Amino acid sequence: MKKSKFTPEQTARILKEFDQGKTVEQITREYGVSRAAFYKWRQRYGGLEATELKRLKELEEENTRLKRMYANLALDLEAARYIIEKKL
Repeated sequence: MKKSKFTPEQTARILKEFDQGKTVEQITREYGVSRAAFYKWRQRYGGLEATELKRLKELEEENTRLKRMYANLALDLEAARYIIEKKL
């Protein structure tokens, strides 16, 4: 997964600035973020505080790591089954 150049605190601050009345054009120019990324942030993280956003990011990273671990274990199990099946 691509690492964002914005921390959760920065993302929350940018979204808060939008809620306080800054336009999308001002925000995209000031922070160098694309409109698509900004609207995706709004859809995903709208209404969250910085601490909640940080915790959500941590949980997403942990979930990705656990999915990768599960996939590796499933491959190992499949290989073991194949080897056992061949020997019998």
